[in-house]
Amino acid sequence: MRLLVQRVRTAWVSFREGGESNHSGAGLLALAGFRTGDGEALLEPMARKLVQLRIFPGEHGKMNRSLVDTRGDLVLVSQFTLYADLRGGRRPSFVEALEPVQAERLYARFAEICSSLVPVVTSGRFGAMMDVHLVNDGPVTILLDSAELGMVPAPRSV
Repeated sequence: MRLLVQRVRTAWVSFREGGESNHSGAGLLALAGFRTGDGEALLEPMARKLVQLRIFPGEHGKMNRSLVDTRGDLVLVSQFTLYADLRGGRRPSFVEALEPVQAERLYARFAEICSSLVPVVTSGRFGAMMDVHLVNDGPVTILLDSAELGMVPAPRSV
């Protein structure tokens, strides 16, 4: 599982077929992607890592506070393209991305877990065409990869 995390002043999602999500206040926008081999066992540790990242300013302006500490908002967006593989050229391959039915189940469960950890979680629609709006704060952008963090390792393609 990969999360591309951005500290934001506000974020929301517009759906191309109409409508939009609630606008968040200050907090995090997390793009979430799942890889073949990912399972439920990594969802809670990744959710806790996400909401406990100390990337908000504390005393003296240093990054020392988490989303939990600030009681900030979280916007989640599914993003299979986080597993784009460009080793074969310029056109990305997505063979490492988890198939949609399983990925949607994991994404929904991940959103549920996050909702139990922070007060406000807004979610995009899995598989929908969306426009993601945000005001990046900092900017601060961090990539979390469950395999690199030593969590339930996913197989890598050769």
